[in-house]
Amino acid sequence: MTLGFLVIVLGILVAPLPGPGGIPVITLGLILVLRASYGAKRLFIKAHHRWPRVLSPIRRLLRRNSPFVSIFWQMMLRVERFVTRGHGAMAGWRRALKRRGWRTA
Repeated sequence: MTLGFLVIVLGILVAPLPGPGGIPVITLGLILVLRASYGAKRLFIKAHHRWPRVLSPIRRLLRRNSPFVSIFWQMMLRVERFVTRGHGAMAGWRRALKRRGWRTA
């Protein structure tokens, strides 16, 4: 379980670097913690009932023979769609740039 927490911390440290490096590392650390801790599994299941669309890819990764590459690809597409549509923290920033005449992707 300690290894899982170390991997999560490593993912948080790698997250500010360019590219999606932090997301898969944090996911791997979360999987290691969830496989080792009963209490973490309970909290994860409660969170999954509350936010099923967000946590369903991680739950699918916890299965025995999970197709890791396809699930990872779907997660990355979901994150990209979330950022580019104007949801969340980036929405106000993108709208402000558009009002000033900047072209955003």
